[in-house]
Amino acid sequence: MSDEGAVSSERPPWHLWVVGVLGLLWSVGGAFDYLMTQTRNESYMSRFTPEQLDYFYGIPAWAVAFWALAVWGEVLGTLLLLLRKRIAAVVLLVSLLSMVINSIYSFIMSNGMEAMGGLGPLLFTGLIFVFALGLWLYARAMVERGVLT
Repeated sequence: MSDEGAVSSERPPWHLWVVGVLGLLWSVGGAFDYLMTQTRNESYMSRFTPEQLDYFYGIPAWAVAFWALAVWGEVLGTLLLLLRKRIAAVVLLVSLLSMVINSIYSFIMSNGMEAMGGLGPLLFTGLIFVFALGLWLYARAMVERGVLT
């Protein structure tokens, strides 16, 4: 009985490096945004309106916690993907689910869309969601193929 879908553990497919590096670069951008917002970096936060600052500074601790899980989980998940660890799929799933919960707060339970200026933030969040979903599906596929161990 052969396992045709399995990839040798000796050499990972080239696309693992492409997805992993691009995923890491993307997620570091989100982590940077989180860090600058949470530390209230004056230079970074000066680009926001007073209404947007009120929104960011008024996010409840539980929503901030899910935001942290989303961004730092994606950083960790992409690092684990590059290290070829199967736990990457679980970490990326937790990150994705945390992002969904945080988005529910931002766009349904609060005035996030209004504070951020309309439809643009919702569309960008959609892009983030698609990217996070893609990373998780990719990691899961690599686990199934035996690339991540």
